[in-house]
Amino acid sequence: MNIPFTKAHGAQNDFLLTWRSDAPATGHPDIARAICDRHTGVGADGWMLVDPPRAGEADGAIELFNSDGSAPEISGNGTRCAAALLIHHGHAADTVRIRTGAGIKTLRLLKRAGLEFEFEMDMGRVAVLAEHFALPLADGPRDVTLIDAGNPQCAVPVDNFEFDWRAMGAEIERHPQFPNRTNVSFVKPADTHSIDVRFWERGAGETMSSGTGSTGAAVAAVARGMAQSPLRVLTPAGPLDVRIEDHVFLRGPAVLLAEGVFFSV
Repeated sequence: MNIPFTKAHGAQNDFLLTWRSDAPATGHPDIARAICDRHTGVGADGWMLVDPPRAGEADGAIELFNSDGSAPEISGNGTRCAAALLIHHGHAADTVRIRTGAGIKTLRLLKRAGLEFEFEMDMGRVAVLAEHFALPLADGPRDVTLIDAGNPQCAVPVDNFEFDWRAMGAEIERHPQFPNRTNVSFVKPADTHSIDVRFWERGAGETMSSGTGSTGAAVAAVARGMAQSPLRVLTPAGPLDVRIEDHVFLRGPAVLLAEGVFFSV
């Protein structure tokens, strides 16, 4: 079956979006692995099934698969991409409510220029599960912060990135402490209102940015006294802005890049 897609990115965290009606009813993990492969597929961090609005519900719904075929609860950057797609096709306007695996999320359109969008997304209440947790690793224990941002987050404070943080991220992702695996962010203070972060995402590996990872890193930094809200999260793909109140609000871009058809095998 041929699978139509729209490619989009949120701060270089890239996704392939397919209307559910255009996708097979089964085999989604296998399709995700195939279509997301950067050598033999289209290439992306994740594949997303998108539903248009239904009467009495949200403006749309999404089901996300990581590039390894696993199904995370939510992606902040990916949800912004879905909001851009829904607006582009006339299913929503300035406010978009999207049903995710972590509940309905509301996004407010801040500005638009053609196929480039900027949203502020209500990430909901983000819980600090453990402000200081001694995580045993191969090279010794690390003092980390555990966060529930709609998906599991482990924030690791660092002084610099001059070490093999990717290997540590892979180790932490599959640590026995996390039976369902975890997302990992490495957090370096920059100034009172900014942090520098690197991301290792569950099921995708290194990503240029992460919406939920930025959210978790920002909440961890404030909880540990490393920074104050509002924060600018400096990612390799550029800044994302986080405002922490009763809910946490994430501001960032979404860009629709291309449309095509994947010839599934």
